[in-house]
Amino acid sequence: MTKKILILGASSDIGIQVVKKYLQNDWSVVAHFSKNSKELKKIKNKNLKIFKYDLKKINNLEKFIKRSALFKDLRSFISLTGYIQPSKFSDIKIKNFYDHINVNYLSNIIILKNILPNMKKKRFGRVLLSSSTGVKFGGSSTTILYSLTKYMNEFFFSSYKEFYKKNILINTLRIGVTKTKIHLKTKNKKLKHRVNLIPIRRIASIYEVVNYIFFYTSEKNTLTTNSIIDITGGE
Repeated sequence: MTKKILILGASSDIGIQVVKKYLQNDWSVVAHFSKNSKELKKIKNKNLKIFKYDLKKINNLEKFIKRSALFKDLRSFISLTGYIQPSKFSDIKIKNFYDHINVNYLSNIIILKNILPNMKKKRFGRVLLSSSTGVKFGGSSTTILYSLTKYMNEFFFSSYKEFYKKNILINTLRIGVTKTKIHLKTKNKKLKHRVNLIPIRRIASIYEVVNYIFFYTSEKNTLTTNSIIDITGGE
């Protein structure tokens, strides 16, 4: 039987490589994106299903899940969503606050609520929610909503205890500065400053991050659950 995984936010630089990693290992991949993703659509593989959904429209998400076969018989779920709309605190609009919560947090909860019962029945499940190094220090003065809603993914573990005995392991991955297009566009002086804050004095490659993700969301992970896995280089 083909192993099936759902990857939320699959159109990011990291997400694209995660999709490829699972396809290379003969998984059936359901890949989500919210905007046009040329790179994702370039991947030609019979085991890849792509769907578009705007996670800010949270009210219709559960109905969409229940009607779609894409969410059936999942063994693993990864959330790599990363909605960020920079704004100073004094300029934050209520809609902006809800958009961050809906995309970065509530979408995960709604999906888990709908897929965990089947994982319990099958007695297997691996779940990995993404967080950010920004939760340690609140991010910048304009990314407080992003850091806050990513932190919410780290603050939900007490609800997962009922799943341990069903071989469902749920973790959060705290991702540090990585060699993605966004970070490589950062001004050289600013990037050097960030690197100097990292004890190992370098930023992660995309492939390092992908390998961690693959391990914790596959059958290779047999023990780790209820954990915040820090891959920030010690920052």
